[in-house]
Amino acid sequence: MKTFLQIVAQDIIRKYGNDLSRIAIIFPNKRASLFLNEELYRCAGKPVWAPNYLTISELFRKYSKAEVGDPIKLVCDLYKSFVKITGKDETLDHFYDWGRMLISDFDDIDKNMADADKLFANVADIHEFDDASYLTEEQKEILKTFFSNFSEDHNTKLKELFLSLWTKLKDIYNDFRERLASQGLAYEGMLYREVIENGRIEKEFDKYIFVGFNLLQKVEHRLFRHFKEEGAAEFYWDYDEFYCNPKRTASSHKEAGKYISMYLSELGNSLPQEDYGAAYDNFSADKTISFIKAKTENIQARFVSEWLRQDGRYKDGRRTAVVMCDEGLLTGIMYAIPEEVENINITTGYPLSQAPVSSFVSQLLDLQTIGLRTDNGFRISFIRSLLTHPFTKYLSAKASELLKELQVKRILYPKNEELWADNSLKALFQPMDSNLKLMQWLLNILKNIAGKNEDVLFVESVFNMYTLINRIKGLVEAGELDVDRITIQKLLKQHIAATSIPFHGEPAIGIQIMGVLETRNLDFDHVLLLSCNEGNMPKGIRDSSFIPYSIRKAYGLTTVDNKVAIYSYYFYRLLQRAKDITIAYNTSTENGNKGEMSRFMLQLMVESRHEINRLSLHVGQSSVEKIAVRFEKDDNVMKILSAYGSLSPTALNRYLRCPMQFYFNNIAGIREPDEDIEEQLTSRAFGNIFHNVLEEIYKDFAGNGRMITSEVIKKLSETQNIEAVVDRMFQKEMFGSDERLWRKLHYNGMQLISRTVLIKYVKRLLDIDLELTPFSIVALEKDMFMNLDVNTDEGVRKVKVGGRIDRLDMVNDPKTGRQTIRVIDYKTGGSDIKTPVATIGEIFSADEAGGKKHTDYYLQAMLYSMIARNDRKLNPQALPVSPALIFIQRAFGENYDPVISLGRQRINDVEEYQAEFGEGLKALVANIYDRKEAFAPTANLKICTYCPYKPLCGR
Repeated sequence: MKTFLQIVAQDIIRKYGNDLSRIAIIFPNKRASLFLNEELYRCAGKPVWAPNYLTISELFRKYSKAEVGDPIKLVCDLYKSFVKITGKDETLDHFYDWGRMLISDFDDIDKNMADADKLFANVADIHEFDDASYLTEEQKEILKTFFSNFSEDHNTKLKELFLSLWTKLKDIYNDFRERLASQGLAYEGMLYREVIENGRIEKEFDKYIFVGFNLLQKVEHRLFRHFKEEGAAEFYWDYDEFYCNPKRTASSHKEAGKYISMYLSELGNSLPQEDYGAAYDNFSADKTISFIKAKTENIQARFVSEWLRQDGRYKDGRRTAVVMCDEGLLTGIMYAIPEEVENINITTGYPLSQAPVSSFVSQLLDLQTIGLRTDNGFRISFIRSLLTHPFTKYLSAKASELLKELQVKRILYPKNEELWADNSLKALFQPMDSNLKLMQWLLNILKNIAGKNEDVLFVESVFNMYTLINRIKGLVEAGELDVDRITIQKLLKQHIAATSIPFHGEPAIGIQIMGVLETRNLDFDHVLLLSCNEGNMPKGIRDSSFIPYSIRKAYGLTTVDNKVAIYSYYFYRLLQRAKDITIAYNTSTENGNKGEMSRFMLQLMVESRHEINRLSLHVGQSSVEKIAVRFEKDDNVMKILSAYGSLSPTALNRYLRCPMQFYFNNIAGIREPDEDIEEQLTSRAFGNIFHNVLEEIYKDFAGNGRMITSEVIKKLSETQNIEAVVDRMFQKEMFGSDERLWRKLHYNGMQLISRTVLIKYVKRLLDIDLELTPFSIVALEKDMFMNLDVNTDEGVRKVKVGGRIDRLDMVNDPKTGRQTIRVIDYKTGGSDIKTPVATIGEIFSADEAGGKKHTDYYLQAMLYSMIARNDRKLNPQALPVSPALIFIQRAFGENYDPVISLGRQRINDVEEYQAEFGEGLKALVANIYDRKEAFAPTANLKICTYCPYKPLCGR
């Protein structure tokens, strides 16, 4: 089957011979010219004088002295016109986004040669349309229907705002055009319209051959007619009788051939009648068509490898095309190309936003915006992100060393001078006080890393990024772009997202990987169309506009209907000459996707005569049996256990939760990584500050028998006292225990909230204590241990157990009326005990470990209470000892009682449970030291969910 360009090439050679130097061939885009040039050479069988290839845009620009302006500058100029006409003090920052939309509307008005004065006419009196001779009756009715909503009976604030702006758009439009013309600039539609309205279109070539066009804007239509009337035009249309023949076309896909049908009758077709069969009756030929549904875009990308290998499709080179309805698939497709594929041609370019330089520039911008402190220093989290970025090593070899120093010394608020480990880092960590300086700073950094890596993607991405930033710098320098720092950042990110890094190579060789628009005029035997979902095909049918649909339709501007028809044509034209067609779509409804196949696929199923195979893509999964690791207690393990100084409640609870966790942490010494120093408080840091504040407040009363009375509590509760202590403990947590390294705190928003909450919690605890006065504090943050005699296979082993208590106080228990010592553990987390532990046995049950009953809290509180009960130095009078847990987030209401219960029985004195608890504790410790008991993973898989050792144990 001949391709469209082969047929066109044969006809051109037949008509004009080998000397085509006086002929211009115009395409919608550049790509097709490369393929046509090759076909002309093949048809001629010998060298030919090549024609002049132009795109339609290049042809228009030949007839105008104006230049199409930079998109950002166009918005800036429009803003000046907007302010001049409306008198509004809207900032450019707020104007920018809808300024781009307004330029798009103006562009559409000019390309369709609509009368802007009439389109933006004052509509206060809708009867003016009765005399609008320039409108058809249908157009008048459309406009009346729309504007009837703005009658006095239907007035609303929103409509008033719309009308107030609408009546100014005509003047804004005219002033904007004048402003650009005075600078020799234009937007594309303005340039096109000027060419047509000036009428000075001189023939530079003998013939103008227009190939493969579909929908023509009115300016393009007028240009085509001009050359036709001059006898200098030839037209070659690419279509199929399936959608461009009234006898065969179903109503639902007439849209694909709607515009070509019109132009055929008006402009004619240069292809001889005898070639029509080969050119225009291909869709009905035998085809293999498959529709494939997939659950994700990633699966579709990975499928490319299998599809290319099937039946050796990859061997057909440029006759095989992978077409992306969503060009975001490109990266995944690139990784899916089989090794045996020697040549590929990628038409879309690699997204600059996915290159590492993009994240680097993003971090640089963040550093100078949200990463900047009020004292012009930089926030530690943004410093760390930048120092750990791979590109920073190209600037300085001391980046890692600097980061380590900041971590070790806990420098949370570094002075800029402390970051200047060398000249490169000095240049990096400089606050920029203007947009111009910011752009130059970015350019200098990019210039310094350029050439540090010979990787092609690195070189190209840095070059493209430099060029883009230099463009914006030029506009800032010229005073055109006067916006705030956040808008500059937003603009830069928008343009990075819209920029692609072109691939270099031979376009006419190898498998073609392309977007939908690049397929125009090209034909393939094998086509894989990916992500063919409603929303991707057709695309762009929900574009924003200031001009409502009714008015657009009445004045002949581009509407949703036009866009659907255009994409319908792209879809059917791509398939018409292909023999082997695979179309994939995504069934996922996540991230705003509807999970629907394109409407054109549905049309194909219902109205074509072709049989369509329906298939599904599934992730290749195989059942892999994971065998959990077990570690026996060999001599080395037992040696480590024997050397243990003591077993803490944390270690005991860890063993109960999962012996494997205990092995990794306590035997192998694999600790969870230390948290990076952060301005934001972690839960652990919050708890540390709370504990330290209470220790500081009560330290003068601990262990000396001084009674804490209501007057003392009231004095301690004074806000300024609490605030001062909280601030000091914040500094201790942030900067470490050495007060010489403490710095002035610069509270950010979240820290201020944490500070307020901490003060509230401390006051609440003091209120609780007030109800117990007078009382005394026996100890604060005290280490308490006891020795256990544990029976093992190797005889009786003496094991030390214990840890640090938060608080030991002596109170008159309001429930029993007796002097009682309470062992208190503060809990700042949000989870309290909703279901009390019923028995001592549950505390040592592996099945309950890590569950909602918080048996770990019980084990710790009971152990410390038992130690206190038997310690004659701390408890010389052998007073009752009660374990207590203060969940400070829940410690509200009168008569709050933190003493824990077993079932419904409050533990007034731990001695009552000492024997049973002691036996359970000894059994647990004996199990740890039992050589026959290997370290094995827990049977409770819920514990594995957030376990840091999960990747190591085989679970």
